[in-house]
Amino acid sequence: MSSFLSYFISGISLGMIYALIALGYTMVYGIAKMLNFAHGDIIMIGGFTVYTAMASGISPFFAVLLSIIVCTVLGVVIEKVAYKPLRGASSLAVLITAIGVSYLLENLALLMFGSDAKQFTSVVSMKPVTINENLVISGETIVTIIVTVIIMIALSFFVNRTKPGRAMQAVSEDKGAAQLMGINVNRTISMTFAIGSALAAVAAAFLCSAYPQISPYTGVMPGIKAFVAAVLGGIGSIPGAMIGGILLGVIEIFSKAYISTQLSDAIVFAVLIAILVIKPTGILGRKINEKV
Repeated sequence: MSSFLSYFISGISLGMIYALIALGYTMVYGIAKMLNFAHGDIIMIGGFTVYTAMASGISPFFAVLLSIIVCTVLGVVIEKVAYKPLRGASSLAVLITAIGVSYLLENLALLMFGSDAKQFTSVVSMKPVTINENLVISGETIVTIIVTVIIMIALSFFVNRTKPGRAMQAVSEDKGAAQLMGINVNRTISMTFAIGSALAAVAAAFLCSAYPQISPYTGVMPGIKAFVAAVLGGIGSIPGAMIGGILLGVIEIFSKAYISTQLSDAIVFAVLIAILVIKPTGILGRKINEKV
């Protein structure tokens, strides 16, 4: 029973990280109707920012804060330079551009840091909590869960209760109508990229603390799995990203613990396929009927 609880808590912790990353995908898709596949590499940039800052003697708190600033600026710059000129282009053109930006960031990281994985020092100084001899919860797990819950509550309040948040909802529903009502659509989309990239920086700090290595390819698989989480929960739905992330994390940890470490990723994607066959819009996704 203790082992089950330990795996379950670890799964929730990993799922919270996926949820933070998935929010970047789901918010951008919900508002700009595009998939930013460079998002996983923003995670990698965030991780390297924390790694470099801490190696220079900066405290973990300020290293994470610097990472948030760097990733936020990077997200906005990518949106302005790569995506804004393609606002009226086809989905395929935007997708190819996103893949190009992803490879650009990876290769810049390869030039700057090399291909070898670097040892990452945890940003969490909290000691493990021992419940009994078979149930020990790491400090990284506890802090990840607490911080992510706080972020999710704050984000929900921002989106539902503030003027910029309501502007984001309006743009998501109808860009043309929102613009007629005086909402700056371009600024709203940039703000969405900024928030998603900032959350990716936080996720990078927790991910690299839980799995203490960083390389130019660190963000690839977490980025793909977070996209799976966003689709699983219902792409475009913020609560769906949370549910999808947690579900994905729990499935992955239990798969590794009770079935096979090598097959865990395959099981995660198989579950996604099964759910999408039953409910193509995801758990909380809505079917949108378009007028012809």
